[in-house]
Amino acid sequence: MQWNLGVDTHKGSFDAGVVDDAGREVAVASFTHDRAGLGQALSWIQGHEGSRVIGVEGSGSFGAPLVRILAAAGEDVREVPPMLTHRERRRSPSKGKSDPVDAIAIARVVARGEGLSTPKLSDIYEELKLLVDERKTLVRAKTQMANQTHADLVILRPGYQDRIPKIVRKIHVGKVRKLIRGEQSVRGMLIRDRLTDIDRVLNRISNLERLIKQKVLESGTSLHEQRGISFIIAATILGETGHPSRIHSEAAFAMFNGTAPIQASSGKSNHHRLNRRGNRQLNYAIHTVAMVRSRIHEPSRAFIAKKRAEGKSSKDALRCLKRHISNWIYRQLIADSELMKSAA
Repeated sequence: MQWNLGVDTHKGSFDAGVVDDAGREVAVASFTHDRAGLGQALSWIQGHEGSRVIGVEGSGSFGAPLVRILAAAGEDVREVPPMLTHRERRRSPSKGKSDPVDAIAIARVVARGEGLSTPKLSDIYEELKLLVDERKTLVRAKTQMANQTHADLVILRPGYQDRIPKIVRKIHVGKVRKLIRGEQSVRGMLIRDRLTDIDRVLNRISNLERLIKQKVLESGTSLHEQRGISFIIAATILGETGHPSRIHSEAAFAMFNGTAPIQASSGKSNHHRLNRRGNRQLNYAIHTVAMVRSRIHEPSRAFIAKKRAEGKSSKDALRCLKRHISNWIYRQLIADSELMKSAA
């Protein structure tokens, strides 16, 4: 008998459910998300003697502590994408939505065994994700402060935008400081304070980018050497994907990153639509690569032209290119992994 377990994780608690091979509910339990609760969960899981497969939703966030404990105990742990849980829950709409219901739904996804991957456990991939996420937060904060500064400058120095159209680098900060030198109004004071904050954030972003480059080089990947992939994009791909061995095929990777096509055909119309599921950060990284390559990479330009000649719209052609790039990235990740393994 194989026990299929599902875990729905949250910040303060998590629920676990067990089903048999036929998908019949066997047990449900709730635990606090602290050291005592994690220990109790491990004992409860191991109390189901025999073969066990444990699916965890949110294994890269709230579920990470539990995944580490389970992996250290030698348990067979799988990551369950939220979209599969949602799809499973729709099979029984009368049961509504609750944490125990989600746990059982996750366990039934595990029982079917489709679309699952191994959770990310390697420190360097986790570190890359943390660094990229922090950089993104800082860039967003810098953009917000720059936008407010532009709004104030329109009032304080009309026509300034001809000389300073954007505030994205230290040279622009310096130009704005020079522009409002001697300004004694409250608005001028607020702009100066904001420029100091922008300066500090730019320093932090620069430091993060140096560290990201260092970590990407340490990872042994060759992604950053490829056309259209910067160190930031490479770090995003590695951080969101984790070790490539956890993804079992090109198709699974496409489902994971949201580039797998979704049928939207009707009558004589045969086409696919945008897939809004999957990891959106990874999808955005692949979209960026596709946009860059569609402009400067001749094979990609030829690919787009071929799809357009087949009657596809420009958006459909770009979606095809994204899937093509997804497959290429997966193969590159696997090749790099094999190279590192042989070198070791």
